[in-house]
Amino acid sequence: MPLHCTITKNDFLEGLNSLQNITNKKGTLAILSNVLIEAKSNGLELTGTDLEVGLRLFVPADVKSEGSITLPCKKIFEIVRESGSDTITIEETENSWVVITAGHSTYNLAGMASDEYPDFPDYQDDSFVTFESYVFLELIDKVIYSIASEQENIYSLTSVLFEKEQRDGVAYLKMISSDGHRLSIMEKDVAADIAQLKLNDITLIPKKGVQEWKKFCEDRDTVEISFEEKQMVLREGQAVMVIRLKQGDFPKYQSIVDAVQLENCARINRIPFLESLKRINLFTEDMFHTIQLQIDNEKMVLSSQNADLGNAKDIQEIDYPGEPLTLGFNCRYFIETLQVMECETVEAYINSNNSPCLIRSDEDGGFTSIIMPMQL
Repeated sequence: MPLHCTITKNDFLEGLNSLQNITNKKGTLAILSNVLIEAKSNGLELTGTDLEVGLRLFVPADVKSEGSITLPCKKIFEIVRESGSDTITIEETENSWVVITAGHSTYNLAGMASDEYPDFPDYQDDSFVTFESYVFLELIDKVIYSIASEQENIYSLTSVLFEKEQRDGVAYLKMISSDGHRLSIMEKDVAADIAQLKLNDITLIPKKGVQEWKKFCEDRDTVEISFEEKQMVLREGQAVMVIRLKQGDFPKYQSIVDAVQLENCARINRIPFLESLKRINLFTEDMFHTIQLQIDNEKMVLSSQNADLGNAKDIQEIDYPGEPLTLGFNCRYFIETLQVMECETVEAYINSNNSPCLIRSDEDGGFTSIIMPMQL
């Protein structure tokens, strides 16, 4: 039967907005830019997928005739967003066309038959664990910025490594990311029973999946999560997200952490340091953002130079009792690390002029960042 339903603008808009990032990916299959709309007895099921991330949502609606069709997700989102009416009516006509009525406005929109749409992945229903959403939001915020871009040669670095650990009777969830030049680690203790989570030896979640995972958690208090061999599943009420896991290895990150001796420590006020870095970054070369840090006698001199523009220098007071150091780093890496931290004072551990810098703070429990040096 042809689909015919009426839905409130706000409910429809919220559902379509959640699907935008998933369906707007340019791909080889034209139908993947569409949203699958299935009218059931008491509402609409909206489904979007790019074959890496799939999201299915339920929105209440007055369904006059059950049916299903796929429509261009971006276009119907724009129609609903700009509508001056509180309700939207969709009525399917011939050859997968629909008539959309919103107040005094009428639109004819070409869709595609629903039987061409990829099947939503099946998943097991018996291994979900419930967590507070803020746990994942904090984990993701602390590591997402250092995931490698899709152009990275090491395929696995375009993902986040997800781990669980039981330590001293306390359960921890952990996320790790690296782009080969820096490493971000975040762990959080949780009250839930993590024994239920069936992780692979190496569980890699693609960057797109991590981004959508964050969006899924943002407006929800709790979320159920389950891991299978090739996918992870998020669920809350009638909303379900399935993310396809990546296969591959990940750097032995713990050996990188252990290589930094926690002895030579500079204690630096985070906000003044961050503001100084932003000023110095104005004169770095665009590609490498190289800055020089000279640390000596309770002060740090930051400097940068640009062949076309000139140079800049800034001085920060720090707490540092060690030997003088002259270091080169990518300024942007420090900025992005300090921006996700919340502490007043950061602890920066550096062994020598050619050593990586390990950053952490007791006020940012569970977070560690390592930034590799650059040749000056």
